[in-house]
Amino acid sequence: MIRKRVSKKARPFVHLGATSYDIVDTANILRYRDAANEVIIPDMVKLGNLWSGLSKKYRNTVQMGRTHGQHAEPITFGFTIAQYLSRWGNRVNAIERSAGALTGKFSGAVGAYNATSMLFPDPVKFEKDVLSGLGLKPAAISTQVLPPEPLSDFLHAITSSFAVIANFSDDMRHLQRSEIAEVCEMQESKQVGSSTMPQKRNPINFENVKSMFKEFMPRMVTVYLDMICEHQRDLTNSCSQRYLPEMLVGFDSSVRRMIKVSSRLQVDESALERNFRMSRGKVCAEPLYIMLAFYGHPDAHEYVRELVKKSAETGETMMELMACDASVKQYLGKFTKKQKDIIENPESYTGAASRKAAEIVKIWEDCNG
Repeated sequence: MIRKRVSKKARPFVHLGATSYDIVDTANILRYRDAANEVIIPDMVKLGNLWSGLSKKYRNTVQMGRTHGQHAEPITFGFTIAQYLSRWGNRVNAIERSAGALTGKFSGAVGAYNATSMLFPDPVKFEKDVLSGLGLKPAAISTQVLPPEPLSDFLHAITSSFAVIANFSDDMRHLQRSEIAEVCEMQESKQVGSSTMPQKRNPINFENVKSMFKEFMPRMVTVYLDMICEHQRDLTNSCSQRYLPEMLVGFDSSVRRMIKVSSRLQVDESALERNFRMSRGKVCAEPLYIMLAFYGHPDAHEYVRELVKKSAETGETMMELMACDASVKQYLGKFTKKQKDIIENPESYTGAASRKAAEIVKIWEDCNG
C-alpha cells in the first residue's frame, strides 16, 4: 500500500531496513498520542469545567451524606461534585503523562538494529532522527515490538478515567430515584421515558455510561495478557491489539455523553432539604458524643446510641431528652455556644465541605483555566 503512494524513485526504499512492526507499532503510538492530545483530553477538560461550575454553584447547598446507602452526616452538593472533579483532574494528568511517555521504534526484526547497521554508521542515531521527525522518542531498547509498559500505562489511565465517570453516573442515577429525586437528567421535549409508562424520566445516559464501562473495563485484562511476548516476537497479540482503538472511542463517547448530561443536570434543592430533614434530629449524634467524650463522659458513644433509640421511640429530640437527664448536666454545661448551635442546628455541621469544594475548584481552574 505504501509503495503505491510514493514515487517510483522512492519505492525501492519503502521498508528498507525496517521490520513491519517498526512501522505498525510506531504508527499506532502516533494514533493513540494524537487521539489523547487532540480529542480525549480536550473533551475531559470540557466535562471538568462543567463539574467545576456545579461545585462552585452548590458548594454551600446542604446535602445529606450517605454511607452504605444510609444517611450519615451533612455535606454539601458542591462537595459531592468536587470529589469527582478532583479525581477527574488527577486522571487528566495521568493521561497527559502516559501519552507523553509513549515511544516509537525503528530497530528491526529483533530490536538490535541488524538491518540498519548495514546502511548507516550509527543506526541508533538514525532511529532517533526518524522518530524525531514524528515528534517521538525511541524506546530505550525493544524487540521486534515496543516494550508494552508505556502503552499499558496509557490504556490503564484511560480505563481508570472511565471508572470515574461510571462512578459519577452510578451516584447520580441513585440520586435520581423517585424516593430521593435530588437530581434529574433534563429530558428533550419529545423524549420518551418509558414505552408503557409516560410519567417516567429514566436516567438513560447515566445508565449508558455504566454499561459502556462494563464493556470496556475488562479489556484491560487483555492488555495485561498482551504484555507477555515470547522471546523477541510472537503473534499472540496480533488479533487482540487490533481492538485497542475501540477503548479510546468508547471512553470518549461516554465523556461526550457526560458533557451533554452535566450541562443540563437539574438539581432539586427542595428535595435536598426534604431528605436532610428526614434525619435532621439524628445527625447531631456524632458531634454530641464527640463533645461529651471530650468533656469527660466515661461512655459517650453508648450513651448517645441509647439516646438515639429513645428519641426515635418518644419523638423527643436528643437535646430535649438530655435536658431532663441529670447525669449529663455537668458535661452539657461545658459546651460552648458554637458547639450547642451545631447540636441544635445540624445544618451547620458540614465540617470543611464548602471550603474543600472551593479549594478543588480553584485547583482545577488553575490547571485548566
